Formats: sequence, C-alpha cells, structure tokens
Amino acid sequence: MHQFLMIAAVHFLALLSPGPDFFLIARTSLSAGWRVASGACLGIAIANGVFITAAFGGTAALQPDTRLFVVLQLAGCAYLLYIGVLFVRCAGSNDLNVAASAGRDAPRTQPLVAWRRAAGMGFLSGILNPKNALFYASLAAMLAGPHASAGWKALYGTWMFSVVLLYDVVIAVLIGHQSVLRRFARTLPWLERISGLILILLALGVITVLLLR
Repeated sequence: MHQFLMIAAVHFLALLSPGPDFFLIARTSLSAGWRVASGACLGIAIANGVFITAAFGGTAALQPDTRLFVVLQLAGCAYLLYIGVLFVRCAGSNDLNVAASAGRDAPRTQPLVAWRRAAGMGFLSGILNPKNALFYASLAAMLAGPHASAGWKALYGTWMFSVVLLYDVVIAVLIGHQSVLRRFARTLPWLERISGLILILLALGVITVLLLR
C-alpha cells in the first residue's frame, strides 16, 4: 500500500502543473462550455491510457533486481528529478489569461460535432506529447516486488486513467468561472514549487533505496 500511495501521489502531483492538455481543456471550456470540453478530457485520458498500457506492459518482462531493471528505475527517477526541477524553475511562468482570451475568441459549432472534435483534439494533444510516454515509463520503472505483478499494474493503470479523466473534467467545470480561474492563477506558482520539491524528494528517496541495496 505504501508504494501505491507513493506512485499515486507522484502521478497526481504531475497533473497539477498546466501543460498543453490543460490549456486545451481551458480554451474549450471557456469557448464552448464544460460539456464539450469533456470530450477533450476523454480524449486526453484515452491517450494517457495508451501510454500507461505501453509503459506497464513494456516492463512486464523485466525481473526485479536485475541490472537492466535497476537502470530503468534510475532513469525513471532521473526523469522525475527533471520534472521536479522544471516545476520549481518555471513556477509562475504559465499565463492562464492566454487560455481565457483564446477561448473567448473561438468560433461556436454544433454541440455533438464540437464534442467529437474536442475528443479528437484531446487525444492528439495527449498522444503527441513525448513527455507523457517518458513520465509513465518512469512510473512503471519504479514498481518492484509484489507491486510489479500484472494485477497491481492493472490497478495502477485503472487508477491513473480514472484520475486523469476525473481531474480534467473537474478542471473543465471550474475553469469556466472567472473567479476560480483568477484564484488558481494566484496559487499556481506555489503549487508548482511545492509539487516540484515533493517530486524531487520522492525521486531522491527511491535512488537512495536502490543504491543502498
């Protein structure tokens, strides 16, 4: 359970910092409403599901404590360190007003057509982002012992897919309220700094455990 909580925490912290997916959801929600934006949320979640399946399936043949598996774990920790440092260094550099202005200028269209288009755009946004592949590969590499079994990987994958979808839908619903957008913009730099520091500490902790084996 400890390892599950650690992986789940790392995954959720990575969701907090806005990236291309976040701005796509924000623009769609502001221009067409959260119902249409839910299509983008589903597309993004499906793209994440593809990476989750590929990453967790790709490490299924690796045996824990082998040299290749340890190297993969260290590489995953290095990437988490990179993300953490990036969060801290770039805290506050995301301009949420850009998403708001872009959303207001977007043209209107039929709800069903707009939903399908948003779903396609969400999938492309998620699947074409190489950071998603690297991130899930790094998480999969951190699994060891009983938690590396097929059953646990299925649980991790289901959990991550559900969290991505739920978080994105919540963002789509809330982002349409300007007061929420302004508050989020004010707290975002601190969220990014705290998330970055926690990711760095978690990665260093895993590296320490691996080196002390």
